[in-house]
Amino acid sequence: MSNNPGDVSEDNIIGDSITTDDDPPAPVANPTVIGDIMDRDRRGGTVALRADAADRYYTYRDFITTSYKSGNVIRYLGGRSGDDMLLIPNPLPEPVLAFYGAAQLGIVTRFDKTVQRDHSAEELPQVVLAPSTQEEAFELPPGHKLAVYGDPPAASTTTHWETEVWSENPAIHPTSVAPSDIALNTGAQTYTHEEIITAAVRVVDQVTITPGTDVVVRESLMNPRVVVAGLIAPLLAGATIVFPDETTTGEIGVSTETVPESKRIDLNSIW
Repeated sequence: MSNNPGDVSEDNIIGDSITTDDDPPAPVANPTVIGDIMDRDRRGGTVALRADAADRYYTYRDFITTSYKSGNVIRYLGGRSGDDMLLIPNPLPEPVLAFYGAAQLGIVTRFDKTVQRDHSAEELPQVVLAPSTQEEAFELPPGHKLAVYGDPPAASTTTHWETEVWSENPAIHPTSVAPSDIALNTGAQTYTHEEIITAAVRVVDQVTITPGTDVVVRESLMNPRVVVAGLIAPLLAGATIVFPDETTTGEIGVSTETVPESKRIDLNSIW
């Protein structure tokens, strides 16, 4: 499989079967920050993320490695501990990998569809990651960076995400992140690494998410409970994040509504 997040080659496309001799990674023992989930020793050939509508998947090996590379691109774009990053919440690998990369740097993620234009420059996110089809929707002041994935950007000031990630060094980030550091900002409320990890551990225990389980994310990442149940809890447990198409049925669904899966994570019980 290619490590290029923009490469939808036969190595990155869901076929009739995904086979590996590897066992799923064991659940993370005693995690304190989100970056603990991306431990190098958890890399293997089982699937960490599937985006069924896009026919793409990442193994744990490629997901963890690409999270390191994503974090290094964010650093290149000026992101530092405590800064804000805006991610358009599309059900694709790029926002998820950027979220994990940002978390390892102590950067605060906000999943949202737009930048608040009435905010001062100091209040705007340092980095915005969006699909290339939305490049023209973002006008950031000097010092703030826009990156897009998909087609190459139209503007020379916009960074092409896949190109930079593909060429980056997959080194572990030399940044110290504390459990009390903020990891997620909804605009109305912030959540620390400790709050997110504690909630995710509780979800894993309550729903019995086991290694290799398909956890299907059926609601928007703009909801912080969906981030906990759909992005953090599965990888914490060694399971698989699944963004569905119209035919997908997994084992556990993430939604406030009825799901085709046999089990559903009750989002309202998380906080």
